Amino acid sequence: MSEIKGIHYPAFTQDDLQIIDQHTVFQGFFRINQYRIKHKLFAGGWSETFSREMFERGHAVVVLPYCVNTDSLVLVEQFRLGAAATSASPWLLEAVAGMIGEGEVFEEVARREAQEEAGLTLGRLWPMLSYLSSPGGTTERIHLYLGEIKGEVTTGVFGLPEEHEDIKVHVVSRQDAMALLHNGKIDNAATLIALQWLELHLAQVRAAWES
Repeated sequence: MSEIKGIHYPAFTQDDLQIIDQHTVFQGFFRINQYRIKHKLFAGGWSETFSREMFERGHAVVVLPYCVNTDSLVLVEQFRLGAAATSASPWLLEAVAGMIGEGEVFEEVARREAQEEAGLTLGRLWPMLSYLSSPGGTTERIHLYLGEIKGEVTTGVFGLPEEHEDIKVHVVSRQDAMALLHNGKIDNAATLIALQWLELHLAQVRAAWES
């Protein structure tokens, strides 16, 4: 990484952070841990000891299924309670997503979730990027992939009943997906970032996958 003047790019080591105490304050479908920490300061020395609660939901893989031949995408629609307070509807259009189990390979998670949530058997996978969803309050890291759609797509309702999934599959053109994004109809972070990545790298993806 090239250095940018005035931006802090030190190599992080455990000598820069002290975790004085850590314990679980809530355990339900997700977990919340409380930490007492101190860290090194820009001006030198150490911060005071302070407490932070962190939402520990694990890490996730998100895959955006794309067919280069038809220039179309698969998006899934499902209920999200967290959207009910501020969105026009809590039924959101999203890319396929799933949590990473202990020891699982990211690509395997992408393929499994595509099958479970959309009935898709993916071809090639293209790693897009990974990002921290909200590092001020959660440790979660999202890993984004572009997934190659092979064969016909069956629309309908998918998901695992034992996980309370009720997932509707949509096939939309890339242009329509971008219109939904620009009009604010797609406003969840992972899908928004994945669509923007595809727009930025579309020529590169076409050159690789059309061959």
